[in-house]
Amino acid sequence: MDDIEMDAVATPDLDDPVLIEGLPGVGHVGKLAAEHLLEEFDGDLVRRVYATEFPPQVNVNDEGVAALTCAEFHAVEIEDGADLLVLTGDHQAGSNAGHYQLTSTFLDVAESFGASRAFALGGVPTGELVEEYTVLGAVSAATLADDLREAGVEFRPDEPAGGIVGVSGLVLGLGERRGIEAACLIGETSGYLVDPKSARAVLEVLESLLGFDVDYASLEDRAEEMEEVVGKIQEMQDGPAVPDDDLRYIG
Repeated sequence: MDDIEMDAVATPDLDDPVLIEGLPGVGHVGKLAAEHLLEEFDGDLVRRVYATEFPPQVNVNDEGVAALTCAEFHAVEIEDGADLLVLTGDHQAGSNAGHYQLTSTFLDVAESFGASRAFALGGVPTGELVEEYTVLGAVSAATLADDLREAGVEFRPDEPAGGIVGVSGLVLGLGERRGIEAACLIGETSGYLVDPKSARAVLEVLESLLGFDVDYASLEDRAEEMEEVVGKIQEMQDGPAVPDDDLRYIG
């Protein structure tokens, strides 16, 4: 196959859609948020993007049928809200050049549907468990920041440290060069576990910015499951120390 190939599954007539990028990253925050949107609004698959930059693997469904790994675009038409073009997938590119090539392709798709705005969703690691979830922001132009601040997004000097890598960063960088108004919503997360609560915090900001309403019941269920995992980890960390006399070398 070519380095990048695409299947055109459907071409709905969207009204000035907003690109929402939610690929895997820290805490799977962006991926969880994007997939929750698709679950709640029944998005329609419109494009599949295949790339040799993705891992050499297939995904196998419940019936044992294999499909080559890919990224997908889904169209979401929300009553009384903005149309969305949601990008999801299980992988990002394996090289620097691949990130640029794939992001350029993703933006080509977005522009072909008439998108002129984009939100990249992701997570930023704190290195510790988070109690109060804050969403940090980055924008492709200073004029976009005020609306995000009104929605509760924080802009902190020198954060996220080291910048934004991968597709989320390039949606802003390459998007700006194309005249796309782009912003990144970055939920704080420990960085150790999948984080549904951080995904919810990001989605709540997106709700405020784009004017839609979404139910969070399934995300809350996943958050409770993760809290149980965290509780067990804490119990292991706080458990009784093993006396030196009981340590054995087994081999």
